[in-house]
Amino acid sequence: MKRIFSLLAIFLVSLPTWAEVSPLPEIQFNFIYNTEAKPLIAPAGSELVGCKDRLCMQATPLGVYGSQRMNCGGGTCQATAYEFEPYCRLIISFEDDSTRVSNIFELDNQLIHKFNVYVNQDNLSVQPVDTPPQESLWARPQAWGALLLILTLELLCAAAFILYTKKRFTILYGVAIANVITALITWGFLVHHVAQSALWWLFGVVLEALLIRLINRKDITLKDAGLLSIVTNVTSYTLGMIISFMIAQM
Repeated sequence: MKRIFSLLAIFLVSLPTWAEVSPLPEIQFNFIYNTEAKPLIAPAGSELVGCKDRLCMQATPLGVYGSQRMNCGGGTCQATAYEFEPYCRLIISFEDDSTRVSNIFELDNQLIHKFNVYVNQDNLSVQPVDTPPQESLWARPQAWGALLLILTLELLCAAAFILYTKKRFTILYGVAIANVITALITWGFLVHHVAQSALWWLFGVVLEALLIRLINRKDITLKDAGLLSIVTNVTSYTLGMIISFMIAQM
């Protein structure tokens, strides 16, 4: 049991870095021109720079890594990252061969950030949207794909657990129901109010264990339900990360 908790602790420490099967932080930029000419954005020469301090003395380009990247087109840019720095700066190239640099702007703990980018003659002014609408993650096709991936991996892992422990396969119904309920609560509520993805994962492990036990009271103990929840969640995050990363690289 001590070994299980040690592995769980290591997993929680590393989780925010690579938990790709849960929603990733995102920044959405809408460009507004204050110039007569309205040159199109040149995506290849544009980047988001992350800064650890207000003066941007330690700056690092976002870069492309798995699902982490910035895409631009049609007067908008969208950046996705495993974890953003607390301060950022935009460097945007335009198709008229001009390049403009923005002010340093701060990010809060929201999952989705929305900014207006005002294109001036010589620079960019990034300003937060006053009251950004709270976008439902279930409006994204990626959310449904992630849920399907998690369900598949966790049900396969649960089936292996059941075979090994010689329990009844009706427990799989509880695993499926627990996963759907946990995803609805986590992605519909927690992601908008809790910044740490490790806490989402811990909440999911505990809630799924309780639900599996509640749905299958005659077939599994609370201890075994907790162990099953840990095993299935570690499996789905680990394999899900690998699969999602490979898909993102295509």
